[in-house]
Amino acid sequence: MSDQEQADAAEDADEAETEEPAGLADGDFVRIAYTIRTTDDDQVIDTTDESVAEEADIDTEDHEFEPRVITLGAGHVFPSVDEAFIGAEVGDEGVVDVPAEDAFGAYDPDEVETVKADKIPEDSRYPGAQVQIDNQQGYLETIIGGRARVDFNHPLAGEDLEYEYEILEAIDDREEQAAGMLGIYLQEAPEVRIETVTEEEETVSEDDDGEEVVETEDVEKDVLYVTATQAMQMNQQWMFQKQQIAQDLMGRLDLDRVVVEEVIEGGGMGGLGGMMGGMGGGGAGDIEDALEDVDVDADEIMDEIDEE
Repeated sequence: MSDQEQADAAEDADEAETEEPAGLADGDFVRIAYTIRTTDDDQVIDTTDESVAEEADIDTEDHEFEPRVITLGAGHVFPSVDEAFIGAEVGDEGVVDVPAEDAFGAYDPDEVETVKADKIPEDSRYPGAQVQIDNQQGYLETIIGGRARVDFNHPLAGEDLEYEYEILEAIDDREEQAAGMLGIYLQEAPEVRIETVTEEEETVSEDDDGEEVVETEDVEKDVLYVTATQAMQMNQQWMFQKQQIAQDLMGRLDLDRVVVEEVIEGGGMGGLGGMMGGMGGGGAGDIEDALEDVDVDADEIMDEIDEE
């Protein structure tokens, strides 16, 4: 190989190293449509298509069927599906075979246990009932006398799956990304907004004489505001893992802070009639009326108030 050919080959190699990888990459946000079925009996276990759910006799009344936003490499889909998405393009569609080990795990006979029947509420003592025993979720297989057999395997343990998908679009807007991530965690996407705020920060240094010098500077911070719905506040995953969820949002979206806003709508019970400060301007007469309804001496208390 001549010197010129070697130089050309080295240049081509350098260009190949600097080229951006083709297709979707780890950390990208995409909106997908999907349907997941069991391989053996073609049972639909999850879908974003309402018509598919209706055909499968899945209750659609309390569910929203629409494409989902996921983050590649964040564990939002099965590992084998994640692998299929890396390097794919928007518009791609296909079916990924997901072995049981990558889905809900292999079936473990040791996870079937016999327990005392009195550990199960009376209204759940029938085959197929979902029960919780010693903080474990399980399904009641049989109950005879004072003993019950409970299967603590996931209902889909041991099932191979087929994941049919279409990649609809890449999501670059951070507010959409945040709503999508919260939707994965909470099964609903609350209202969100991202604002850049300017705050003063102090820095402490030493001058040439070793004296402490405090300086302030304006620093811009990106803040995610999340409007908390009632369902979100009651969501167990949010209640117990809000710190981890917020850290995940900040890390993946390059945010400085997450603020959860609680909104209380008007038109409820009305005013509290002077409770907890101010007395509502009602005066002593209102106090006397209120005290007559409880088992206390109203005159005695009013005398004490007058003395003060």
